[in-house]
Amino acid sequence: MTHGLIRSGIAVVAGIDIDRTCEYAYTKNNGAKFICKSIADVTGDDVKSLFPKGRVKMLVGCAPCQPFSKHTQKSSYDRTDERWMLLREFSRLVREVLPEIVSMENVPLLAKHSVFSDFTSGLVALGYTVAWRSVFCPRYGIPQSRARLVLLASRLGEIGLLPETHSPPEYPTVMDYIGSLEHITAGGVSAADPLHRSRGLSSINMRRMRQSKPGGTWADWKPELRAKCHRKKSGRTYSAVYSRMAWNRPGPTITTQFFTFGTGRFGHPVQDRALSLREGALLQTFPVAYDFVNPSVRLSTERIGMQIGNAVPVRLGEIVGLSVQRHVEATSGR
Repeated sequence: MTHGLIRSGIAVVAGIDIDRTCEYAYTKNNGAKFICKSIADVTGDDVKSLFPKGRVKMLVGCAPCQPFSKHTQKSSYDRTDERWMLLREFSRLVREVLPEIVSMENVPLLAKHSVFSDFTSGLVALGYTVAWRSVFCPRYGIPQSRARLVLLASRLGEIGLLPETHSPPEYPTVMDYIGSLEHITAGGVSAADPLHRSRGLSSINMRRMRQSKPGGTWADWKPELRAKCHRKKSGRTYSAVYSRMAWNRPGPTITTQFFTFGTGRFGHPVQDRALSLREGALLQTFPVAYDFVNPSVRLSTERIGMQIGNAVPVRLGEIVGLSVQRHVEATSGR
């Protein structure tokens, strides 16, 4: 989100996150201050001290989406999960800071829960005009078939997202974003780019990969290769795992496990391997020069994969920033 806002022309002064491993990439690529702290421990005065005087203030929150995602729909929500309450902490900070602009993003299913309606009604009570909707990412030039809830709120007047930029024939594809990368093998790494590395495959998963078709499912495999759960009637609906992406379509939602063949449609369209870390970052619309690899720390596929998968697509952050820029210019009379 920060990088997208910066690309839109907005000056981001700081980011707050509880995960210390994010610090290197955040400061290296954005030139903003990284504060390693839970927002539950951050006060309004802490935040107000970060803003330069005489400028329009914008506060952006991206609470973890896992408590609200479709993957948890088949079980009851755990209200003791600390992540569940982070949106309420964000609401508290808005009350204490009263920035001119507020934005947040999450999964669309968040809108079905009282924590979201409480958040929006709280903004209205504070004098904000609120606009939110579910955004299908390819309509804004993002090569993922994912939807995100995006909210904008303003104390300056009516606000909303820019119009969509792409129609279905123009949707960006997997080929557009990763088609030109160097060929690597399962477990291999590019000599020129340490982030272009893929995880190795077990013997059975390599056999499964070789029988997988772009855009297909595990149903393309010989029966003896299918997992036991997929042989049961209850497992037949889980078609978007152990499968390849298609070159001519947007990719799947990039999750924190996108580098693992068995957790989604994360097989490379033609190479016998799962996505590399670099490919996941590109599908998240990070620029190719974005630096995730701290030379003083041993590279961890899991930690970097989590940073990439948890990120807001950079292009979506840029759309949010451009929408705010247009709004501020319109309301200031310039």
